[in-house]
Amino acid sequence: MSMNVSNVDSLLSQMRAAMAAAQGQPVQTPAATGGVDFANVLKSSLDGVNQAQRQAESLQEAFVLGDDKVSLSDTMIAMQKANISFQTAVQVRNKVVAAYNDIMNMQV
Repeated sequence: MSMNVSNVDSLLSQMRAAMAAAQGQPVQTPAATGGVDFANVLKSSLDGVNQAQRQAESLQEAFVLGDDKVSLSDTMIAMQKANISFQTAVQVRNKVVAAYNDIMNMQV
C-alpha cells in the first residue's frame, strides 16, 4: 500500500475538520484547501492490497502447476508483499477507527 505524505496530510486535515465541527468551530473543508478525498485514497489503497494479493495468488498457482517461468523466491516474495500490505491496511484501519472513536467521544 503506498500512502504518500500528502494523503496522510489530507486525512489529518479531514480529522481536524471533524474535530472542529464537533467543538462548534467553523469548518474548513479539505476540498476547499485542495485536499484529497479520503474515500478515494482509501479505495486506491485497498485496490493496491487486493492487486498484491491477486498477484501473489496467481504466482503461487503457477508455481504449484510447475511453470518454469515462476521461481519459488518470486512466489514467496510476492506472498510476503501481499501479507505486509494487508497488515498495513489493517493497522491503518485500526488507527482510523480509534481516531473516529476519540472524535465521537469528545465532549461538546
